[in-house]
Order: sequence, then C-alpha cells, then structure tokens
Amino acid sequence: MAGNSFGKLFTLTTFGESHGPSIGGIIDGCPAGIILEMNAIQAELNRRKPGQSEIVTQRKEPDTVEFLSGIFEGQTTGTPIGFTIKNTNQKSKDYSHIKDVYRPSHADFTYEKKYGVRDYRGGGRSSARETACRVVAGAIAKQLLKNVKIHAFTSSVGDLFLEKPYQELDFTKIESNDVRCPDETIANQMIEKIKAIRKEGDTIGGTVTCVIQNVPVGLGEPVFDKLHAELGKAMLSINAVKGFEYGSGFCGAKMKGSDHNDLFNDDGTTKTNLSGGIQGGISNGMDIYFRVAFKPVATIIQKQNTLDNQGNIVEMQGKGRHDPCVVPRAVPIVEAMAALVLADYLLLRRQESHQ
Repeated sequence: MAGNSFGKLFTLTTFGESHGPSIGGIIDGCPAGIILEMNAIQAELNRRKPGQSEIVTQRKEPDTVEFLSGIFEGQTTGTPIGFTIKNTNQKSKDYSHIKDVYRPSHADFTYEKKYGVRDYRGGGRSSARETACRVVAGAIAKQLLKNVKIHAFTSSVGDLFLEKPYQELDFTKIESNDVRCPDETIANQMIEKIKAIRKEGDTIGGTVTCVIQNVPVGLGEPVFDKLHAELGKAMLSINAVKGFEYGSGFCGAKMKGSDHNDLFNDDGTTKTNLSGGIQGGISNGMDIYFRVAFKPVATIIQKQNTLDNQGNIVEMQGKGRHDPCVVPRAVPIVEAMAALVLADYLLLRRQESHQ
C-alpha cells in the first residue's frame, strides 16, 4: 500500500490499524534544537480522542503518545521522531457481522477489490483512528511555527450554521463546549441536534472553518505546488471530507471582479481579504481562512440493504461505537494538517534562502 507519507521536507509517515496493537508514525525533517512542550502534544491528542463527551463515539482510548526516538532531554535532535499510540479498547467482535458484507459508502468494497483482502475490524487502515498520528505530528509542527496561530472550529452541523464572520468570534471559547463552536447559543443548538440524530441511529455532517494568522509572506510555490493546493490536498486526505474552499470559495463565482478584487493599502496589506491570504499560490501576509465539509459518518445503526462478497443484496445493521457527527473531533485534525503544510513550506523557504 502506497500513500502513507505526507510532506516534502517536514514529512509524516503513519502506520497501524484501528484494531491492531497500536498506531504510530515517523516524523522526518524536523529541525534539531526545538524545545518541545510535551504536555501540549498530549493536550492536542486529548482534543481528538474518542469518549470525551456524549456526542462522540464512546470508545475509551487514553491515546497516550510514546516517543521512541528523535527527542533527547526535551528537544528535537534532527533525527527521525518515532512514536506509537497503543490501542487499548478494541471490541473487534462488534465488526464480525460485516466480515462478508460491504457497508454502504464505506471503504470496505474498494479496499477488498483493490487489495484482495481487508481488515474489517473497525475499518482497519481506512479508520479515522489513523488521524491521531497526524495530530501528534501537527502538534510538533505548531511548535516549529512559533508565532503562527491556527484556530479551527465547528461552523455548521447539518442545517445549523454559525453565521458570524470569524473576525467577530472569540477563539478562546472554542473549547468551552463539546461541539467546539465559539458561539454558545449556536453550540447548544448543534449539541441538541447531534443528540437527536444519535437517538435515531443516524449520523449527520457539518463543516469546520480554520483561520491561520501571522503567516509570513512568501510561503508556497507557484504552478503545481500552490499553498492553497497543498492545503486542499491535506484537508481532502482526512477521513469523511467531501469539500474544501478557501477565501471567497464558491461564493466568489457569483461576483464581479470589481467587487472581488482585494485593493491594497500602502503597507502591502489589503482592504478586503477575499483571496483568503493567498495570491498566485503564495501567502500574502493576510489571514488564511478556509472551510472543510465533512459527510455524515457512513456507519449508521439502522437497517440498510447492501452487497455481500458473493454479489448478493442483503440486509445489515451497523453495530459498534461510532460518532454521530465527526465534526467536533475533526477540529484538531484540521489544525494539525494545516500545521504540517505550513511547516513544510516554511522549511522549503529556508532552504531556498540558503541556495
């Protein structure tokens, strides 16, 4: 299986399955001499871990990261950083009913047809549990980025939208509620909606908005390695993501150029920021902001018709512990992938400046 690595200079390779002994990764290209706040790394994992509230999966995993290499006396050595996260609360028997059938809109069918074999326990390698490894790497990348601030938050659940522009939001309130929406009123409505959906044995989608501030000018490469293209790839690599837009996004397609152009101030900033902080594929120093759409989780606790591996249409019902809405736990994953992209481009720019 290819495609398990991300990045060019600051790279992450992950391994492991949802119900294997552990998951983990190797971070390569991280510069030496970075003094790491280890508690901050674990804190990021705690934001993503299952079982943290009643609106997420009730699988109980401590998600404690163990570093095996690349860190000495609290700082990076410049060598590969190896780490593992043990799986401690597997209930593999919950998945025995899908051994010979393919769940609708899941990776079961495509994995088996591509590889001829699949680990049906919790989705195996296709499980979103793999994203815990991304959060570890992203937490280290954040510490490399120093002054760059990355804030992601839940901006919609189903048809409930946070309408306020991000400039009017208090990012310190993101972690004040289970759904990670910085508006208390909308957050409570989102939580009640997710609870109702869960009672129906169903799931629901939503969106995560991410705002990146204090980004230096000049990150990104024109043509095929545009900054927004890499951010799009990073977000679309996250499980359940169905869409990505930055800046004005699809709304920009409705506008005239005279309305959409970001006019300059004399200091190089712009009066508006419909470009989303990126022009010509290169950061321009303004806030980068984008939105990521997540589909409803494919596994639902309702009876559905599906296909078995003998070509028969059969009835099945989902079992096990699943998120009724993946969005609240996806917030730190979105931040992590954004941090990985920016760290990679920061190192690329340093390399270019020394040539």
